[in-house]
Amino acid sequence: MFGIADYGAFCAAIILFLLIPGPGNLALITSTAKGGLAGGFGATLGVIAGDQVLLWLAVAGVAALLAAYPAAFALVQWLGAAYLAWLGMRMLLAKPGDAPVLKMAPHHFFRQTLVITLFNPKAIVFYMAFFPLFVDPARHPSLATFGAMALTIALLTAAYGLVMVLITHYLAEHMRARPLIGRGLEKLAGVFLIGFGIRLVLSK
Repeated sequence: MFGIADYGAFCAAIILFLLIPGPGNLALITSTAKGGLAGGFGATLGVIAGDQVLLWLAVAGVAALLAAYPAAFALVQWLGAAYLAWLGMRMLLAKPGDAPVLKMAPHHFFRQTLVITLFNPKAIVFYMAFFPLFVDPARHPSLATFGAMALTIALLTAAYGLVMVLITHYLAEHMRARPLIGRGLEKLAGVFLIGFGIRLVLSK
């Protein structure tokens, strides 16, 4: 299909990649808990947009460029780690009654999640290594091949985000009556964000 070898395996690999815990999943959960369905859907669009930017940069060879200039790659890593740690610290230090760390308007959730996704240079390298595995060697890869891959990733991410948002929204409705649990989960989310930032720098 469109020069993609083993399309079923390609879809399965994307689903597994989506299930791996990371900043994107955490952003979806936190955005839904803070902004409801609108916030969750805004965050889902942010993940999709960020992934599309990164995968097309990977196709264009940006990962190879970053590999040729390690300082540029390291700078992107540090910026991404600093942003995640900054969000995490704000969540940890937030007090009851403070303004939410993540803004409540859906377009803010979109922007926050888009930035979190873009500041993950490991994703560019992943796409550079991932795409060749599923390109049919008997057919020269074309723009249509990568376009079909990109569309598949977007659709699977949208479906996954929808399920995650609905589940999180259902659970959040039950936790709103227990504010102590909600604040505890926010602190936990802050710890995870800081941890993701540290991992981003150390796992070179």
